Amino acid sequence: MPTLDLPDAALDYDLSGDAGPLVVQLHGLNSSRERDERIGLDLGRALRGHRVLRYDARGHGRSSGGTDPRSYTWPRLADDLLALLDVVAPGERVHGLGPSMGSGTLLHAAVRHPERFASLTLAIPPTAWTTRRAQAATYLANAELVEREGLAAFVARAEEAGAPPALADAPLTDPSVPEELLPTVLRGAAATDLPEPEALRELDVPTLVLAWSDDAGHPLSTAALLHELLDDSRLVVARTPYGIMAWPGLFADHVATAGALTARS
Repeated sequence: MPTLDLPDAALDYDLSGDAGPLVVQLHGLNSSRERDERIGLDLGRALRGHRVLRYDARGHGRSSGGTDPRSYTWPRLADDLLALLDVVAPGERVHGLGPSMGSGTLLHAAVRHPERFASLTLAIPPTAWTTRRAQAATYLANAELVEREGLAAFVARAEEAGAPPALADAPLTDPSVPEELLPTVLRGAAATDLPEPEALRELDVPTLVLAWSDDAGHPLSTAALLHELLDDSRLVVARTPYGIMAWPGLFADHVATAGALTARS
């Protein structure tokens, strides 16, 4: 697999397809492109006629990362994304897809450089603004738990909390972050947030918001507020595993529609 070497990380990525517009697919906190495939969140699988760029965020999956929590905040991850796009697709407008942490990364990148994105798909947007403080406290407590009792205790706590209804059929998976790095990654997540609402109101990129129900870490309140803030957006909520099964097709349709608009502009 190719890698992008940065001063404090190496990003592992893959590029499939020989022609067509580029789609860049991110993943969520403690996940990876391989883990997303296992739990049914590889949403690009219905695309046709596109190149698809997938990569593991720093410290996740096959990518390396440093020990500074600040390097795992969403603005820093947006730096990584933009650097990767400059190498793989310099000057191109791309379609961005990201669940959870990937949504935060995409929004920070798009607010900074909206001209780089033909469309956005924000899957299971995470806690933000008023709900972020409580989630940050949870991340900090989990970082201390891993340091005190190890990865097994962290996994056990996640299993006790249970999965949202839409993931009822998904297999149980361990985090895609090394145990020794996990507390740092969690502290970085605790120190970050989405861009300010005023900045998102100015963002003019066709956006699909895909949410699921009954998940405190990915509340419907964030998805609804993003739908309100982003003028050109659509919100779809999954309440069962069948809802998740529809997401790849919805994503492919969104990319095709946005791509047609881009071609005419």
